[in-house]
Amino acid sequence: MTPETDLASRWLGGSVVAASDESFGEKENLLTPAPAAFEPGHYGPRGEIVDGWETRRRRSPGHDWVIVRLGAPGVISSVDVDTSFFTGNFPAAVSLEACGCEGYPGPGELAGWEPIVPRSALTGDSHNVFPVTDRRRFTHVRLSAYPDGGIARLRVLGQVVPDPRGLEDLTVDLAGQEYGGAVVASSDDYFTSASHLNRPDRARTMGEGWETRRRRDGGHDHVVFRLAFRGVIRRVVVDTAHFKYNASAEVALCGSAQDPAPPAESPAWQPLLGRTRLQPDTRHEFASQCDHSVSTVRLDAFPDGGLSRVRLIGRIDAAARGAAGYRWFNSLPAAQAAQCLTDAGMDPDLAVGVAARRPLAARRPLAEGWPDGVPGTAAIYQALIAMLEGRLR
Repeated sequence: MTPETDLASRWLGGSVVAASDESFGEKENLLTPAPAAFEPGHYGPRGEIVDGWETRRRRSPGHDWVIVRLGAPGVISSVDVDTSFFTGNFPAAVSLEACGCEGYPGPGELAGWEPIVPRSALTGDSHNVFPVTDRRRFTHVRLSAYPDGGIARLRVLGQVVPDPRGLEDLTVDLAGQEYGGAVVASSDDYFTSASHLNRPDRARTMGEGWETRRRRDGGHDHVVFRLAFRGVIRRVVVDTAHFKYNASAEVALCGSAQDPAPPAESPAWQPLLGRTRLQPDTRHEFASQCDHSVSTVRLDAFPDGGLSRVRLIGRIDAAARGAAGYRWFNSLPAAQAAQCLTDAGMDPDLAVGVAARRPLAARRPLAEGWPDGVPGTAAIYQALIAMLEGRLR
């Protein structure tokens, strides 16, 4: 099972785009990656300084709300409404809605809001986790707080579903978290987690990398990545930035077409990079030694782990690109799916009919999804194939 990603993370580019009010605590605090912190007794012009989003006491009907643009759109599995340190001033209840939109709309242009968490009571100074069962792909969420109050953090957990349109023409980081790549196993996360390794940013401190305990047993540490897309890796980037006295001395990488990853001793692993010496506080680039498509990669760190980032740069396999296209399109909210078809040149009424007949499948003629009696032109059909599979037939 792929680990969940915080789709709203500021590390992935998530942002708070609008709020009804932020009199006591700025709305941007909701997405701060670090856990909430609070020092009582510190006051500013607006009152006690809080590490969260806090609105004024509402003296009129209504409720407060905040809109978040997800850094990585995807299918949401749960949300964590964290009220840490808010004890007498948290909302009585919250609800959440989500929508899927093309492009970069402003707050007033967002439409098609769908409820994903019904109005639910909150507990103060706690992580309030609510499951989400809607399997559609969303780009924005709206949190409503009844009637007002303070929330420290909002985490939107789920699976990244990337928009693959155009990626077939690019060389990308196949392990990148922004595309859905994930760390699925590691030998040791004693000081900091291996899940930092495939973040899209550059580490700012040693604390934003992967650091294991000091090994005393003659073994070595390892990390396993599940790639966002199966593909051929051309270049391996291993960055030890900020690890000056505790960087891994050497690394070796191998890849496999199997998913889940096979056992370490399996012959299914193919070498990507032989055991290679590293320098501390250095960004290393190496040519890959494998010309075959892989879907999982294992990195062995000798003798232990001190790395800030790993990039696995390559081209997406054609079949993987097609599968990603269908997964993306089939998970879109209906209005967004119809808009994508319209943008690809399909008549708007026909687009609504095709979107309503999802899921589309690669092995089924796409024309079966078109309304009866309305033939599609060859040009429209080709445009649809190009959008879904990244190629022309």
